[in-house]
Amino acid sequence: MSTARVSIAAGQDAPRGRIDKRQAILDAAIAVFARQGYAQSCVQEIAAEAGVAKPTVYNHLHDKETLFRHAMEAAANRAMAENLAIVERLADQGTDLRASLDEFGYQLLRCHCDDRSWALRRLLNAEVNRFPDLIDIVHGTGANRVAEALADRLARLTLAGRLSAADPVEAAEQLLALLTGPMDSRARLGTRPVPEGELRAVAVAAVNTFLRSYGDVRA
Repeated sequence: MSTARVSIAAGQDAPRGRIDKRQAILDAAIAVFARQGYAQSCVQEIAAEAGVAKPTVYNHLHDKETLFRHAMEAAANRAMAENLAIVERLADQGTDLRASLDEFGYQLLRCHCDDRSWALRRLLNAEVNRFPDLIDIVHGTGANRVAEALADRLARLTLAGRLSAADPVEAAEQLLALLTGPMDSRARLGTRPVPEGELRAVAVAAVNTFLRSYGDVRA
């Protein structure tokens, strides 16, 4: 996944290389698990996908179950970071609120509908009975933090007079539901690529509905 780098300080190559190799294994694991499912996946195939020897996988992640948990956690953390970055850009800067929300919704849907996000959700749904703690890993760590961050942004917009007074947590939950709710059927659980224009149309429709309830006349 990454090329080796020449380090100025002696001894820095090995730790960096170990981190890169671990990340390559986790990326390969989520790809293989998404393709094959947990039960049908094997460590040898994951090692081949990562471009490492099978013993290297065991050295880093010990066994298949541990590998699966860490791969899911890494994928959830990556999705969370991308979504938080999108929420972070939603701020009251005197810009057109509707346009800002439309762009926020569109960017959020792009992340929601990328292949990695669909793979993560499908694996969670398929394996939650075997790994019930994955709900806390994927939703508790990721989705909840995104909702909390969005609630904070909406509260700021309310204080700035851009939205009507409301419970920001409830408003965030409803906006996220309006955005992501239609996507399972539109994307057929990730088996149908959703065109950019359709993503924008869903975002605009969600924002229109949201602003009918929470919009301020000055927005």
